[in-house]
Amino acid sequence: MDQAYMNDEDMDPSLYVLEKLPPELNSQVLLEQVVKLRQELDAVSRKLADLVLENHASYVEELQRVTDIQNALQMATMICINGRRQLAQSKADVTKGGLGVLANHRKRLKIQQIMRIMRTIKTLQRTDIRTQEMLEEEDYPAAIQLCLECQQAIKSYRKYHCVSELSSKLQDTQVEIEDQLDRVLAQSCTSFDGHRYDRVQTAYRLLSKSQVAMDQLLMHYTQTIHNRSFAVVLRYAERCRHDAKSGPLNRLPYKDLCSKMDSKYFVVCLTELCKSLWEVLHCYHRTVQWHERHDQAVDEDESLRNDSELQYNRSYVNKKLQHGKTKIWQDVKQRIKPYLLGTDLASFQFDNFISVLNVTNRLISVGEEMCGDKSADVQDSMRQQTLNYFKSFHRVRMDELRMFLENEMWDVWPVRASFTIYSLKEFSFLRSGGVMSPTTKSRSLTDGFFTRFAQQGNPFDDDEEEETTEEPLAITDENSPRATRRLAGDDDDDDDVPEELKRDFVDEGDQAPAARKQKSHQASTGEQTVDGPICTNTTLGVMRLFGKYMRMMDVLKPIAYDVMVYLSQLFDYYMYAVHSFFANDVASAETGPLSMSSKMKATLKRIENNLILHVESAGAVKPSQTDEIRVQAPVLSSMIPLDQLASLYGLTRRMTAVESLVFLASQFESLLQHLEGFVPQSKRAFLSQFHSQTVSIVPELRRPVYCGVADKLLDPSRLLSQMSSVKWDIKDIMSQHSRYVDYILMECQAHKRRFDEWNSITPMPKVVLNQVWEHVIHTVNHTFVEGFASAKKCSNEGRALMQLDFQQFIIQIEKLVSLRPIPEKEFVDTYIKAFYMSEADIEPWLRDHRMYSTKQLTSLVQCGVGAHINKKAKNRLINIIEDMEKTRRPM
Repeated sequence: MDQAYMNDEDMDPSLYVLEKLPPELNSQVLLEQVVKLRQELDAVSRKLADLVLENHASYVEELQRVTDIQNALQMATMICINGRRQLAQSKADVTKGGLGVLANHRKRLKIQQIMRIMRTIKTLQRTDIRTQEMLEEEDYPAAIQLCLECQQAIKSYRKYHCVSELSSKLQDTQVEIEDQLDRVLAQSCTSFDGHRYDRVQTAYRLLSKSQVAMDQLLMHYTQTIHNRSFAVVLRYAERCRHDAKSGPLNRLPYKDLCSKMDSKYFVVCLTELCKSLWEVLHCYHRTVQWHERHDQAVDEDESLRNDSELQYNRSYVNKKLQHGKTKIWQDVKQRIKPYLLGTDLASFQFDNFISVLNVTNRLISVGEEMCGDKSADVQDSMRQQTLNYFKSFHRVRMDELRMFLENEMWDVWPVRASFTIYSLKEFSFLRSGGVMSPTTKSRSLTDGFFTRFAQQGNPFDDDEEEETTEEPLAITDENSPRATRRLAGDDDDDDDVPEELKRDFVDEGDQAPAARKQKSHQASTGEQTVDGPICTNTTLGVMRLFGKYMRMMDVLKPIAYDVMVYLSQLFDYYMYAVHSFFANDVASAETGPLSMSSKMKATLKRIENNLILHVESAGAVKPSQTDEIRVQAPVLSSMIPLDQLASLYGLTRRMTAVESLVFLASQFESLLQHLEGFVPQSKRAFLSQFHSQTVSIVPELRRPVYCGVADKLLDPSRLLSQMSSVKWDIKDIMSQHSRYVDYILMECQAHKRRFDEWNSITPMPKVVLNQVWEHVIHTVNHTFVEGFASAKKCSNEGRALMQLDFQQFIIQIEKLVSLRPIPEKEFVDTYIKAFYMSEADIEPWLRDHRMYSTKQLTSLVQCGVGAHINKKAKNRLINIIEDMEKTRRPM
């Protein structure tokens, strides 16, 4: 036997045998294997038989045990059957009632569970009613929370058919809640309520739709801007409608609707439109502030600060809000630009046009404060239109100025002693605020419109004071013109300004009674002082135009330089008119010590070349080489006589004209700081040049204008005629002055009485009288020298008489006038003393005193030193004088 059969009890003998077979089989091998296996089987069988025989007694004993067990099992079966039968009987007889109680208790528990489920289902069914109540109370977070809890409950009871129906109904309720949230979100664009907005944002946060809410909000702002602007323009366009057959206006595009607006309602509609848009912008600003406060609260809460989803939504919302500022302002501009360009502003009154620019600038300032956009496109769209309007406006004003100058009677207009240019209502915007520096501007933006009108009010309200929209002054110290601009004795308001001063120009007929009343009062009281500045009706008109022009510069900075050029033309034309009216008839204005300066001559020449429109002899107007504004030269009214002694050759008219121009120049200088703020830095050189070459030299016009009076008061030819009859070659020293001196003093006394008479009627400033007397004395002094130079022969006694005559004149004239010192006294004294010079002293003296004429210097040589020198020396001195004449420069 193979030992493998003995060692492993789990082996498979058959498989083992088969595995032992050789790879190549034949019948012989198989027979051999079969024989071998049979032999082994026989051996095993014999061994088994031997073992059975050896253990037969044990086998019998074990078999008996099996039989006993079988009998015991049959007995146990009988016992179980009897036990069951007895238990059944016990159940029927003893425990049937107790077990029923237990079954009912279990049934009760099941019913209670069903009741709880039914109550939950009933609550789900009533969710719609409770949700509606919460929506009416605007408790949106609670309504959303309730819907979310109901959705969670529905998932647990979805196996019930009634609950599955409630699921679709709850979805409808949630959609309704979201619709109402969207409506409230849209309402916040026009009426922001922080409490309501907080509830809405909390509700969207519960819905996990914070980003969607922000997108919807920006869309609502855009839609609100479009709807409100269309509604405002439509309301006023309906009032302008003249043809009822043209169809409903509400179907027109917004751009076409804007073109239907009349000038009558343009300004009020623009104001209303800006008010409406301001409400939208203000609500958006408050929305941004709410989110900033909310973000600050999140930063302070550590648990919320670590919420990644919340931080992501917060970042998204902030980016949208910042982008929304620019987006919403662009929408506003797209509604304003078509309105401004849809109407031709050329026919507007100046005040209305200024109102348009003022409101537009105010809206631009709001946009700049909101998002930093300076709205260059809006300003550019208005710049050319404004410049064209102002060119036309300025041309008309210049023609009006020429008309008023030609009709001006040059009477003093009575104003308060404290009157300045700031008393006029046109400068009210400067009394409260004007130009501002960059520092002030940055401070203004910090405390801007959204701060000043955070709670109530509107920057476009009709009663909004100008100072709330205009930039503050750059100079605000107590010594600045802003601080000292207050009028003495009044509150600096327009209530104290006479109604006449509130007009651009005042008819001369309105002025006459008041002027006559003032004049009679002054004559009766002997008042001879000037009470207040000297100005005329035209002066007030020009100052009022200054205010309007500066207002234009203030509200539209891009054309400020062009307006400044036009403003300077007003001043130039007024100055040119005063000179052409009252200085052209003065011969001594061109030459002599009292002639105009070269700067004044150059200025008048510039004005004539650049501003005055010349008319050819045939009456045709010369074509202008450029597009410059030119005006015909004004002509003095024929009602103003300048050649009558009774009116002192128009002295009061001349005085009023010149002093009003001087007053205008002083007021212009007070405006310089504001003008510098309006004009761009690169263009301020023009302003400085205009001031230095034109405004600052205005007082020089007093000389030629008042010289016209002085030249006519005395007749130098008559005085020279009387002096020619005096003999200067006398042998005795005279103690009595010549008679011609009495004539001069008599004439001066007569003129003094006339001055006093006119001064009692029309008070004249001391500077005027001094200027006239200066010209009179100048004429007398030069006549003295000219008369002395006319002497053919002169002795030392005659020279003493000359000195006596002149000293008598000086003594008496000092009693007559208050002018000190007497002008050009040395001019005569020096000439008389030169008669006593020697030959050695006279030559350098002649070279140093070129102010004397050739005739006067020659007379010195002939009658003075010439009497003591030979002919050759005399001729040499005369040749020196002639050489000096050739090189003499005009004085």
